[in-house]
Amino acid sequence: MKTKGHLVKKAEEGSIAQELGIEPGDRLLKINGEDIEDIFDYQYYIQDEYIEVLIEKAGGGEWLLEIDKEYEEDMGIVFENGLMDEYRSCCNKCIFCFIDQMPKGMRETLYFKDDDSRLSFLQGNYVTLTNMSDYDVERIIKYHLSPINISFQTTNPELRCRMLNNRFAGEALKKADRLCEAGIAMNGQIVLCKGVNDKEELERTVSDLTKYLPVLESVSVVPVGLSKYREGLYPLEPFTKEDAKEVLALVHKWQKKLYPVYGLHFIHASDEWYILAEEEVPEGDRYDGYLQLENGVGMLRLLWDEFEEALEEAGKCFGKEKAHKEKRVLSLATGKLAYPYILSMAKRMEELYDFLQIHVFGITNDFFGEQITVSGLLTGRDIEGQLKGKDLGERLLLPENVLRSGEEVFLDDMTVKELEKALQVKVDIVKSSGHDFVDAILGTWG
Repeated sequence: MKTKGHLVKKAEEGSIAQELGIEPGDRLLKINGEDIEDIFDYQYYIQDEYIEVLIEKAGGGEWLLEIDKEYEEDMGIVFENGLMDEYRSCCNKCIFCFIDQMPKGMRETLYFKDDDSRLSFLQGNYVTLTNMSDYDVERIIKYHLSPINISFQTTNPELRCRMLNNRFAGEALKKADRLCEAGIAMNGQIVLCKGVNDKEELERTVSDLTKYLPVLESVSVVPVGLSKYREGLYPLEPFTKEDAKEVLALVHKWQKKLYPVYGLHFIHASDEWYILAEEEVPEGDRYDGYLQLENGVGMLRLLWDEFEEALEEAGKCFGKEKAHKEKRVLSLATGKLAYPYILSMAKRMEELYDFLQIHVFGITNDFFGEQITVSGLLTGRDIEGQLKGKDLGERLLLPENVLRSGEEVFLDDMTVKELEKALQVKVDIVKSSGHDFVDAILGTWG
């Protein structure tokens, strides 16, 4: 039997909860007489200026607390599990799923496939709609949770069923109609697979999705990621330079068509397409406010523009004329995708500051295979193996996305400390912005 209520982890200092004597181990049972299923119920019911909260005390007994507070003021309760029940796993068997391409023996959490509409709102995850019940849709509409991020892949119902290996995948698309009618902001994603949902199918999908404009604010087109662990899986091929140019031509055509009508470019190609096609990434205003950075859409353009801005600011407060008697030597490592941009940025800084010597290394992904070029899937062992014996200078700078969120651990469970010991160099983790890039290089000596 499921334990009733939600376990309190702590009451924040100076909060309403602390003032009322709510303690770790207590359980939240109801608010205003309503059962609380998860964080969305909780946030909805605590907004009012007067609420009644039923608490089960850790030592036994129940308290009914009558609370007068400011509108939308939080109670300051921190819950175990973030006030969520168990996350919903994916019921599809997508032909492009990257988790199916993972080698055995990695930590268990890396093999969990989520398809939870609540995580779409909370963390920006993309959902396929196949795991979303009518009740889930009704709650999203009731609480006006937005944006909801949807993995469309294709609007061809039969093809979608085949791509997701789920006979309900085509019918699930109708849930997007209901969300649109209710005005729930959405973002979309198309994982493009060569010979499957590209070319005419991509044209059809983009055309169909325009009916959701402007509620559907953006759609990204990203190439399928192919690791070397695909034995027994659907045969997919990598895209070529010519393929990438064709995809970009289609995207740009639709952008030119839609922007004058909606003020949105709507359909966006991820940075990989531009690198593969050997074309310049678009200017910043083509990305409609960078709605899909987590999908690698506009990340390189934003990084470069922030870098230019940071260099100008550094010139004012740091001074281009400043020199040191001894050269400062450091190194940067990144994935193959961003390598040309990081190298150009490093060269610019060397030109401006003659005391800097920066070595830039593009790390090949031996662990997952050379087709994987993003820095977020690099492992500590690949970085160690390819930098061992190199002149790394005083420090090695790595982008923060090589680590597990909030931890100093790489994808293969190697720690930053272990890498430092193996390479005999101080490792600094740099946040993703161009400002952080410049500050990481100049900040120590400014």
